[in-house]
Parts: sequence; C-alpha cells; structure tokens
Amino acid sequence: SVQAVESGGGSVQAGGSLRLSCSGSGLGESFDDYAMGWLRQAPGAKRERVSCLPWRGGSTWYTDSVKGRFTISRDSAKNTVYLQMNNLKTEDTAMYYCARVVCANWGITATLATWGQGTMVTVSS
Repeated sequence: SVQAVESGGGSVQAGGSLRLSCSGSGLGESFDDYAMGWLRQAPGAKRERVSCLPWRGGSTWYTDSVKGRFTISRDSAKNTVYLQMNNLKTEDTAMYYCARVVCANWGITATLATWGQGTMVTVSS
C-alpha cells in the first residue's frame, strides 16, 4: 500500500509563500491511482479540508478561504502531490496533512486515508 511523507512546512511572514510536498512510496501503487487532498488542523481547532485533486480528469477543489492563493498539483513521475501556498495569512497557520480522499467538484466528501505526521505551517504578522 502507499505510504506518504509530508514536507515543506515552516515559518513565514504574512504574504509569503511555501510549497508543501507529499511524497509517496509503495510497491505497485502510486498517487495516480487515487484522488488526493490536503487537510489542515490549527491548534485547538477541528481538522479542515483544504483542497483536492481528482483521480483522473475533473476539476480541483479549494475551500473558499484559500481560493486564488493555493494550488494543488501532482507530479506522477515523482509520485508526489504539492500544495503551493501564496500570500499566506496568519489564519493559514496549521498542521497540514495529505490524504487519500473522495474529491467531488464541490469538495472533499470523504477522507479515506492519511499517512504522515503532517508538516507545520506557521504564519506570523
């Protein structure tokens, strides 16, 4: 089965950028076989669905608060899913996780698996 590790988090000032990576490994499987997504959980808050990328075709989805600032993408050759985050805001501060999801045009309808420990993003004003 696929396993994954998130990376790319860090501390930035508001307005800055980060690119998160979710790198997968697994005999005979790849992220191309799945719809993938990013979730986040701020301290003391519930986990939030941020963005998803359909298995094949279809449109990507973003929660309203990140539309126009975040971009999700996939590099099949590297078996990696990215989340490019621009114009970061303090409210983006959270632990970010990649996940196997069910991705519809209107959002993530189910989270099927998460693998890693997440990567922390801290945005200061």
